[in-house]
Amino acid sequence: MYNEETETVTETALAATTPAAGPVGGEPLIAGRYRLLSRLGEGGMGTVWRALDETLYREVAVKEVRAPAGLGSDDIARMYGRLQREAWAAARIPDRNVVTVHDVVMEDDRPWIVMELIRGQSLADLLRAEGALTPRYAAHIGAEVLGALRAAHAVGVEHRDVKPANVLLADDGRVVLSDFGIAMVEGSTHLTMTGEVVGSPEYLPPERALGRPSGPESDLWSLGVMLYAAVEGISPFRQDSALNTLRSVVEEEPPATTRAGPLAPVIAGLLRKEPEQRTPAAEAAEALRGIAHEGDATIAAGARILPTRTGAATEVTDGGAVAIAPPRRRRTLAFVTAGTAACVLIGGGIAYALAGNEGDTARGSGVRVSVAGANTSYTGACPIPEGRAPAFTATFTASEPTLISYRWVSGDGSVVDPHWRTLSIGGEANPTGRDTIRVTTYAGAGTLKTGMAVELQSPTPTTSNPVPFSITCTR
Repeated sequence: MYNEETETVTETALAATTPAAGPVGGEPLIAGRYRLLSRLGEGGMGTVWRALDETLYREVAVKEVRAPAGLGSDDIARMYGRLQREAWAAARIPDRNVVTVHDVVMEDDRPWIVMELIRGQSLADLLRAEGALTPRYAAHIGAEVLGALRAAHAVGVEHRDVKPANVLLADDGRVVLSDFGIAMVEGSTHLTMTGEVVGSPEYLPPERALGRPSGPESDLWSLGVMLYAAVEGISPFRQDSALNTLRSVVEEEPPATTRAGPLAPVIAGLLRKEPEQRTPAAEAAEALRGIAHEGDATIAAGARILPTRTGAATEVTDGGAVAIAPPRRRRTLAFVTAGTAACVLIGGGIAYALAGNEGDTARGSGVRVSVAGANTSYTGACPIPEGRAPAFTATFTASEPTLISYRWVSGDGSVVDPHWRTLSIGGEANPTGRDTIRVTTYAGAGTLKTGMAVELQSPTPTTSNPVPFSITCTR
């Protein structure tokens, strides 16, 4: 069962799902406006209160910030000043997955952070109550959190304390990251005189544990630890003391995952010790979204694009909707595609595609890519009967866990599939991955001769040689 060793009570801007503590005696008024009503949570950096904004008559969450024990007066002043600046910076993050900061006020010579009140539970609460999550649900949460981080990084704000206790699962379905720039401030992650660590040592990236400068990649490390904890039920670096935990973060590799499934390469890429070697945020975001939507068809299985004699294209979807595209100079083909997670929709496509013509392979950073074709020559009436349609399968192989990004292109390099797809492959358990596309129809009369190839974006840009095919439509 999940347990976060450094938090006594969830420290978030969150309305309690169980009956809250009773009203505070006298109901203190902060900054002449915010009436404290009850405690929501308490942790090393302060207390979160449910409060009433008596100016706008709405409930809010108010965080009372306390300096860690052992800090001198000058350090406290600098810390409070930085908290104010970062709280205002966090208020400018334009993202629905970020807790909205309404106000920062001073009371008793301390900053109080006023935030939106979110009703639901934290990810830490969910893990304690229900245990490890499925990879797909963890990927959904991770994608939403990463979206919040990328929005913050774009305006120069680092979170510095990504962990389950700071991820809120709202009743309305939102996944919200709280405490931007608040829970962890620069210079506050070192050991205090009492041997305690401000924040959560098991989520600290190695560079911060060593006192080195941090950057957006540091938040990505913490996200990787959080994803590991979400699917495995325990943090990978937790030890019996803060010092031993920090030593594990700096010196040891995380234990191999057993429940992560397709998330394993994503987690491994985020937990590389050197910041510059971690999987880039954009690449990780695409992988997480792909896993979260695993099994969802990106294009309806019955979709058709039928070039008319005038050159206009009509797209008919399963729902019967029709869209007319403007005429194009070149003939276009339509593909019913299935991502790697949905290859079952192709039926026997993989089996016979591997028996067809095989194109030259491409290699990049240990990844081997080959494209094979089946039914690569067709003459007859169009639309093409499904069983005779040209089909192409890309096979990716890697010797170690790798996250790849790729898309399908035609023989002349034109993009067939505009969306970069991601696939996690490598290692003994999952050395090979495949993706199949099929040419579904080509209307009218005439002949089309081209090829099909795969363009690899990462880990190293390369393109396979195309597998040629031809389609001749007769009247």
